[in-house]
Amino acid sequence: MTKSNGENSPKTDIKVSLIGGHRLAGATLHERTVTASLIGGADVDLTDIDIPDGTELRITKLSLIGGVSLKVRHDVRVEVHGLRLGGVKDDGPSEPGGPTVRIDAWGLVGGVSVTRA
Repeated sequence: MTKSNGENSPKTDIKVSLIGGHRLAGATLHERTVTASLIGGADVDLTDIDIPDGTELRITKLSLIGGVSLKVRHDVRVEVHGLRLGGVKDDGPSEPGGPTVRIDAWGLVGGVSVTRA
């Protein structure tokens, strides 16, 4: 994860495609990421980065059809927001504190699946 300095506002990565999803790796992401596609979701792997405690990483997914597949470490809290026809599968930590990844998933069809490594 590339972190912007405190003087500037957080940088936002924007990924756009008509058909096809996005594969996102943690080392190339900033604090905010937006993925938009007509058909296609987002496959996000954050297991190779160290997210500092108290930091929030935000990923927004916009699509008609397509979900989010997120892979994180065991200590990362995941918050899921947005509106979609599809559930959320996450058996994550329930302790407060630690790093947080916030997923805002907006779309007609597609859920959010969180796996822990």
